[in-house]
Order: sequence, then structure tokens, then C-alpha cells
Amino acid sequence: MSDMIEKVNTEYDASQIQVLEGLEAVRKRPGMYIGSTSSSGLHHLVYEIVDNAIDEALAGYCTKINVTIEEGDVIRVEDNGRGIPVDIQEQTGKSALEVVFTVLHAGGKFGGGGYKVSGGLHGVGASVVNALSQWLEVQVHKEGKIWQMKFSRGDIVEGIHSVGETDRTGTTVRFKPDGEIFDDLVYDFNILKVRMREQAFLNAGLNIVLRDERGEEVQERDLCYEGGIREFVSYLNNHKTPAHAEVIYLSGSRGDAIAEIALQYNDGYNENIVSFANDINTPEGGMHETGFKTALTRVINTYGTKINVIKGDDKVSGEDVREGITAIISVKLPEAQFEGQTKQKLGNAYIRTLVDNIVSDQLTSYFEEHPATAKIILEKALMANRAREAARKAKASVRRKSGLESGQMPDKLQDCNERDPSLCELYIVEGDSAAGSAIQGRDSRFQAILAMWGKMLNVEKARADKIYGNDKLYPMIVALGAGIGDEFNIEKLRYHKIVIMADADVDGSHIRTLLLTFFFRYMRPLIERGYVYSAVPPLYKITRGKQQRVAYSDEERDRISNEMRADNPNAKIEINRFKGLGEMDPHELWDTTMDPEKRTLRRITLKDAIEADQIFTVLMGEEVEPRREWIEQNAKDVVNLDI
Repeated sequence: MSDMIEKVNTEYDASQIQVLEGLEAVRKRPGMYIGSTSSSGLHHLVYEIVDNAIDEALAGYCTKINVTIEEGDVIRVEDNGRGIPVDIQEQTGKSALEVVFTVLHAGGKFGGGGYKVSGGLHGVGASVVNALSQWLEVQVHKEGKIWQMKFSRGDIVEGIHSVGETDRTGTTVRFKPDGEIFDDLVYDFNILKVRMREQAFLNAGLNIVLRDERGEEVQERDLCYEGGIREFVSYLNNHKTPAHAEVIYLSGSRGDAIAEIALQYNDGYNENIVSFANDINTPEGGMHETGFKTALTRVINTYGTKINVIKGDDKVSGEDVREGITAIISVKLPEAQFEGQTKQKLGNAYIRTLVDNIVSDQLTSYFEEHPATAKIILEKALMANRAREAARKAKASVRRKSGLESGQMPDKLQDCNERDPSLCELYIVEGDSAAGSAIQGRDSRFQAILAMWGKMLNVEKARADKIYGNDKLYPMIVALGAGIGDEFNIEKLRYHKIVIMADADVDGSHIRTLLLTFFFRYMRPLIERGYVYSAVPPLYKITRGKQQRVAYSDEERDRISNEMRADNPNAKIEINRFKGLGEMDPHELWDTTMDPEKRTLRRITLKDAIEADQIFTVLMGEEVEPRREWIEQNAKDVVNLDI
């Protein structure tokens, strides 16, 4: 076999080692620095520059940041901080401004005394944005003068020089992302709004103004929250019914580290804890979340024992005390250590102790001073405890009745022959008639069909014990094979493509939303891994003689009709709107909706967990008016949603 290997080069020496100078490495491997060159990477450029301005706010020098999308998707970020230093940096002999924008890992965040606490992790922000921009210009207002530099794809076009006098301080950065790097250069105002609002919540009193100057109508959002993370919790609970009126706020410090926590319970059953370290979201949690959860459980059990509501060893669990909680944990600390492959988990051990001590001392005092609120929270935890026990019994009962543990599949499932989950598809089909067509039209080698009938349970308003006993949900739980909630194990999942196939009408949208709510609340890794899809059935069948085509929108219907009349404007064209999947025959359903070569599927994604949580609460919660308003505003796009 060794004789078959072609020897390309017998020598392996220093001449084969490539050294990328300056910012070449960033342009060569942009994904290493900003994650990707897709839309998320494009928006990340803005975050990097804004994070530098927020560092000035954290240091106490910046009170306002203007973020503007100019015509041509040019970004301008302006702050009123101290201004980037312009004097000579000793190590390099160059202006500090030039160093910040041309040298990786350079900045005031590495023990030089510039910042005690910083959101920027690696000091690469400004230089990376510069490297990945078609052009970038920076102006610094400092010590009575306006200093300016200009760059193109990381190279200096105009060296540092004074362009005028000023009576203020601050930094303004304008840049145009590079079309040679990014797949798409169009900024999404709403994506930026979510991020800027989050930063305004996390920095009480900081004013962030987001402005979109593209097009005829200017959009502007003035984001400033004097209440900080208290208002963040109120915002997250906006469409929920609070169990107690006041948002509980706790805070404290140790050395240069600061921790603040805000929490409020609602009458729902879902836990919503969002944590941050130096304004960076930590979706995988870490030491600050561990400290909070441990102390919360201990305080509630101790208080319940003290007032003789919890007796003996009959304590409530962490899961019980977090049912229906909305909490924000924000810590700011020097030398933050992030763990894990994605750097989304905080690892500084002393932060756990700090947060634990704050919650233990201050929440205990709060309960003593507000016994009515404490009683509401305690009773909610005790009810959750009783429901959890009921769920355990319901689960055991259903397992015995359904034969889940023996691997018996539900009657409504027509399984596929393939056993490799990565090759298997499960179509969840609304209605028996549509399911019948799907079963006959499918490719049984890799496509399984599960029929759904009628309206399923709204899990936004139900506990786990009701879910296990539900006759519509349980067959799906069994078919997927991975369990739900805390027991969910994605390694046991039987299909890696789960396709919701419902009619393109209000009822179909409702069923889709109910299913997505269930996946979001109880099988979230399915959505996070990109395993959940929505089928896109056609709306119209267009016929001329023996020629037939289908259309997925009104615009496509009109275009196809015109094309079919191209050789004869007077030709008779028959247009029929599909009333539902059930009226398609197996051949039509395969050709239009199930054939991998022809079908259209929309992947359901979690672009932003906080926004998704808000949407699900609006659509599936108790309040009717917000749901009505949302549907009126988004009805035309309902089948196009990426949730």
C-alpha cells in the first residue's frame, strides 16, 4: 500500500512554514475571530466596536453610545468616553490609536490599568473589524483636538493627524464591511436592536441610540434603562402574569468583582434564567449560575422550615424552586475565565462564593421583611414539588400502559426501514387523510409518518404530569425515543430530520405553533441542533391542458400563469387553490412536499433564545390582546418564520 502513496515533497523544512503578517491571519481565517462570514459574523463586527465603547461605560467614563446604519450598510459607532489614546505606545514606537486598529491582542485590557473590567475578551475587536472592512475611519476627540486615521482592508491609507479642534471627548468609528469576506452585507435593524437593548439593560443608565438611515423612513430606538436588570426582568415577564408585584434585586461586591441579581416569579411553569459575565451572555451558565441556584434552593428550604411549612426531610428541590422564575444574573469581574469549546461558560470559582453569599444574606433578609411575597414563592415551590411527584407517577403509569420500555411503537406511527437516525426523517402530519396520502406517497426506506389529529395540548399552560398523559403528545414522545425535559437524551433520538407538515391556513399555523412550543419547552436541543423543519406545501395548482404546475405564493402563481400563456395569451388557464394537504393524492404530495429533490423545507432555528421565549409566551400564553396584535402584524409571514 505504501507504494501507492505519492511523495509530493521529501523535505519538510522551515521554507514550508507560512507566517501570516499583521492582520493577514484575520482575512485568511475570519471564522476564527468572528465565528462565521454569514449574517451572524457581519453583525458581530458591530458588537466588537460597541463593546469597546461599553468598556468605557463600565469604567465610568461613557454615558451615551450612538449606533447608526448609514446608506450602503455603513456602520457608525460614536461614544462620549475618554477617547482612544493617541500618544506613542512604548513597545511599538507607534501611536496607540494605530496599534489598537492594526495589532491583534492590543488594547487597554491586559493589565495596563486601562480597564479593571472588560467585555472584550481578547483585545482583538478593533483590529479584526479593521481587517474585515473594505474601509474604516476613526476619529478621536481628545485633549482639545480631533485626531483621524483611515484604513483599507487593514492597511493604513491615512496616518494619524489632527483635523480640527474640539471641546468634547470620545471616539467615532465608521466602517464598510468587506464584500470579499462576507456572504451578505445587509444589516438587520432588529438583530442589532435585540443586542443593543440587552446591553442597555445590563448597564443601568447607559443611553444607546440605534438609528437606521437607510431608505425613506428613518428608524430610531432610544434605549436607556435606569432600573438596569430589574427592568430586564420586567421586560422578559411582560406577557406573563407576575406572581408578586416587585422585582427582587440583590447585589454585592468583592474586590473589583461585582454581582447583581434580579428575579421575579410568574404564574407559569418554565424556568428562565439568563446570565452574563462582563456583559457577555453565558448560555451554558457557569460559577455565577451555580452559586445562585444553590443559594436559592437553600434559602427557600430554610425559610419554609423556619415558618413550619416544610417539615423534617420533606424539602423542595432546585427544580421546584425555579419553576416559573425569571432571573437575570450579571457579574462583572477582572480576568474573566470562560470554559468550554464555545467559551460560553464562566469558570472563575470565587464568583460562585460571591453570588451564593449575596443571595443567602440578602434574599433571607428580603423574605423576613416581605413575608407575603416569601409565602407566595414558597407555596409555588411546594406546588411544583407535588406536581413533580404526580408527573413521576404519570410517567411510570404511561410506560406500563404503552410498553415504552419494551420499545413498542405507537399505532399512529408508520416507521421507515432505515435505522441510522442521521438518515431518517419523521413527518408529523396533521389529519388522517393527509397522513394516508403521505404514507402512500413517501419513500419508506427513510421517511416515517406520524399522524396528528385535532388540537393538541398547549404546553405553555400545562405541567409535565399533564403532558405524559396526553393522548396526542405521548405517541410523538415515544416515536422520537429521546424522552423529554430533564430526561431528554439526544443520543437516543430516532430521527435527525423532524418535519412538521400542516396546512397553510390558520389551523395549520396553530398546530405548528403548538408543536414548536412543545419542542422549545421540553426538547429544546432538537431546535438547537437544527433537526426541526416546517414543510412548505404549495398553495395553488395551475393547469393548461395536460400541463400542470404548482405555486407556493400569489406572486409565483401570477408568474407561472403568464409563462404558461407566453405562446397564447388567450389560452385557458385553470387555477385551483389547495384547500389542504388531505386533498392531495399521494403522487402530488410526494412531488410537491416530500421529494428531497424538489421539496422546500424551512429549518426552525433559535436565532435568539430571549426573543423566541417572548414570541412563544405571546402566542401561547394567557393574554389574548398581545397575541391578537402579533398575529395581525405577522399573519402574512406566519409560514416564513424562523423561530
